[in-house]
Amino acid sequence: MKFKAIALIVFLVFSTGFSFSQRANKRITITGKVTDAAQKPVAGAVIFIDKVKTNEVTDQQGFYKVKVRSDAKEILVFSLFNGASEEEINGRTTIDFILTGDPSVNTGKDEAADNEADNTEKRTDEKALQTEGGKVIDFQDSQYKSFQTIYDMIRGRFPGVEVSGTSIKVMGSSSLNVSTEPLFVVDGVIVNSIDDISPQTVKTIEVLKGPNATVYGIRGSNGVIVITRIKGSDIK
Repeated sequence: MKFKAIALIVFLVFSTGFSFSQRANKRITITGKVTDAAQKPVAGAVIFIDKVKTNEVTDQQGFYKVKVRSDAKEILVFSLFNGASEEEINGRTTIDFILTGDPSVNTGKDEAADNEADNTEKRTDEKALQTEGGKVIDFQDSQYKSFQTIYDMIRGRFPGVEVSGTSIKVMGSSSLNVSTEPLFVVDGVIVNSIDDISPQTVKTIEVLKGPNATVYGIRGSNGVIVITRIKGSDIK
């Protein structure tokens, strides 16, 4: 009788643990539609679950479908041209998004700072950028004038920065972007490429990552490379 009682207890413990494990591993399907501020469908938006990128993207009509663990907390959609938006799941299986073009999601920065970084036509304060905590190298010394490309100047001079050909990756950054390339800021203006920058025109280069890059919102999640070129007033 005593043996049967012990066996029953063991069975109940294991069956309860197995049931809990099943519930934790259960997956649910979330569907929805992603549109822009004009209510037009956004195609190719990437789906993230709890800040982790999935392989799911929206179709041409803006619809998506993604399977997630039942204990998933947040779902985020990101479009390179329409920004990002994040929602708490809270057991919902249908979640629609409207992307307003704002790339920042829960960065902890004020709206004015995000708007300034978002506008490629605005200039940022060079002194503020150079005191964010990243390593700044002054390239006006004559020893740097022999470099052939801007990538040669960056390669091997900044901790955690890998340069392969014309590809740059800032290690330790938590990417939320489709691309792994960092954000480039030249003379306070966000640019798509630094290929055409001559080493002889570079004054300083700074690499920002982690909290130091959050002023640029989700666009800075791959790290930020800040380049300041020589101005006429710098020539003595």
